[in-house]
Amino acid sequence: MSNLRVIATEDAPAAIGPYSQAVVHDGLVYTAGQIPIDPRTGELVAGDIALQTERVLENLSAVLRAAGSSLQQVVRTTVYLRDMNEFTAMNEVYARYFADHRPARSTVQAARLPRDVSVEIDCIAVIDPS
Repeated sequence: MSNLRVIATEDAPAAIGPYSQAVVHDGLVYTAGQIPIDPRTGELVAGDIALQTERVLENLSAVLRAAGSSLQQVVRTTVYLRDMNEFTAMNEVYARYFADHRPARSTVQAARLPRDVSVEIDCIAVIDPS
């Protein structure tokens, strides 16, 4: 297991349990789910699903940057929503962050998410070889 590299950055919320923000293996970064916590304050972002999704994607972007990757190198995401009725608003923000890049994605409604948030997103991305 020595070929695993654990990623930790202060630019995203610290793990709230016994896990890593991300792990790199064989040129891929596997992120933990990110929720809408402001890494500077440690507080949940108040507001609607759009504001929460923005914070989640900013957190995810910070973890990817620390691993040597970016949202434009994501190959797969999983989006967990507390309420599938908020899909459209989440998807509008998601589309802005990924622009023309369209990674594979699954979106599921979850009965309950950590800290009772409305959205959580994780991903798998390629590491920039340079």
